Amino acid sequence: MSTVSYDVEGQVAIITLNRPDKLNALSVELGQELAAAWERFQNGPERAAILTAAGDRAFSVGADLQDPPEIWPFAPGVGVHVDKPVVAAVNGICVGGAFILVQFCDLCVMAEDATFVYPEAKIGLSGGLISSLAARMPHKLAMEFMLLGEPMSAQRAYECGLVNQITPKEELMEAAMSYATRLAGLAPMVLSTIKRHVAEVLPKGPSEKAGITRRDLQAIRESSDFREGVAAFREKRPPAFKGE
Repeated sequence: MSTVSYDVEGQVAIITLNRPDKLNALSVELGQELAAAWERFQNGPERAAILTAAGDRAFSVGADLQDPPEIWPFAPGVGVHVDKPVVAAVNGICVGGAFILVQFCDLCVMAEDATFVYPEAKIGLSGGLISSLAARMPHKLAMEFMLLGEPMSAQRAYECGLVNQITPKEELMEAAMSYATRLAGLAPMVLSTIKRHVAEVLPKGPSEKAGITRRDLQAIRESSDFREGVAAFREKRPPAFKGE
């Protein structure tokens, strides 16, 4: 069974973390499938996306400690370029790397009984992507959340500006779909331009910058131009690059 599902309703892609038996823990396989889902969304006809998770208990408990992935390759806008709008629909507990995914979404709807937790300081390990949070909410409130590692309620997240709307859990997807369908009906070029320009305005932490750089360099290494360049060098002929 796929660990990430991709469904389409009208012009909206619904991307679902789908390991409910493991509380949607982020594994290497899930990360690869989520990156592929972002690529499909970016290159497909859908105009807006919802990122959500299967089950009521957890959006995700974070990295699967038996199979921990790097987070940056499947964080939207970091490991995968995404300039279409993405709405997070958060149900249950949302921990660590899963919070990073929500952090890089454009809008967020959260169930009233859901909770954010970022426990890196209590575990003794950090990937660094969390530092970009300080550009997305008031500095001292971000520091409180990052440094103490204590749970943040949906109401507190709303008060801090991390969440656009709080709903009863049974109304979560309806609220997220309301945002997504409205976004899908707007001018795509304008939305993507605004999103790209905002990305230039928001400061980026070192790990976010590094992830974007690695994404761009990896695309070159995996390109047909690179293969053509190597072949041309070996065959002692001029290369015929195609820019792809």
